[in-house]
Amino acid sequence: MKEEKIIIGSRGSKLALIYADKVKNKLRENFSNQIEIKSIITDGDTNQKDRLSELGGKGLFSKKIESELLENKIDMAVHALKDMPGIETQGLTTNCFLKRNYINEILISKNNIKFNKLKSKSIIGTSSYRREYQLKNIRKDLNYKLIRGNVDTRIKKLNEGLYDAIILSKAGIDSLNLNNHITQEFSIEEIVPSAGQGVIAVQCRNDDEKIKKILKKINHEETRTCCLAERELLKTLEGDCNTAIGAISTIKKNSITLTVELFSTDGKNRYFIKDSKDLSLAKELGNEIGELLKKKSKGSYK
Repeated sequence: MKEEKIIIGSRGSKLALIYADKVKNKLRENFSNQIEIKSIITDGDTNQKDRLSELGGKGLFSKKIESELLENKIDMAVHALKDMPGIETQGLTTNCFLKRNYINEILISKNNIKFNKLKSKSIIGTSSYRREYQLKNIRKDLNYKLIRGNVDTRIKKLNEGLYDAIILSKAGIDSLNLNNHITQEFSIEEIVPSAGQGVIAVQCRNDDEKIKKILKKINHEETRTCCLAERELLKTLEGDCNTAIGAISTIKKNSITLTVELFSTDGKNRYFIKDSKDLSLAKELGNEIGELLKKKSKGSYK
């Protein structure tokens, strides 16, 4: 933190900058000096045609931002948590999470046709194996095709007739004020969302006590507890961007429930676990379910 000014590092997409601005506004409640947002182009933004797994995984959206953080060029980094690898980069810590937004998935289709009413062989655009395998479990007669790019680009491709429908997270659509495009919302029982979905995470250097103290004030503890369980699960499974996994935590009173759906690499085998523990054991819950899934799947998800 130079001259009591905070520099926030973020991807340069419209949605990422909205997330960074949300963090900036929260910081304003506790920090009266200058706050600047620095836009950083990541490798994931440069290539928007190939699957992330073919390019090197989730880290493509975070590595360059993390490098600037480690080099003291920025004071904190804002990420969509679901885009972050499960294992933390050495020297950095992610322990601040804004209150979770919507966690479920939505469908946008041509002519506003619901998923079950789409014609057989319709082309569905999705960027993840998880969504593809989950949707195939509901309808195997549809064609699932890779789609990359920001939300506006994906909607444009749909309107150009390259796809009949696309699947996205509601959190992104809501943040961009594009809810009027939504054809259908899926419940988390119908489609188990990605770990960290709907969460804005803030990362800083391990040794930056000043920034850690500031971030503690804007952290949403209930969201943090859910994220602890979900991230510990990913860490235990040692999966990568190819791993087709949905994982979502919910809290009721003093109990946390973690629902997990894992698929083998070819999508033919599905492994499902739902379990609960006391709130104080969120991390242990993620670890236990991860170990159980390892045994059940015999590593077929890698």
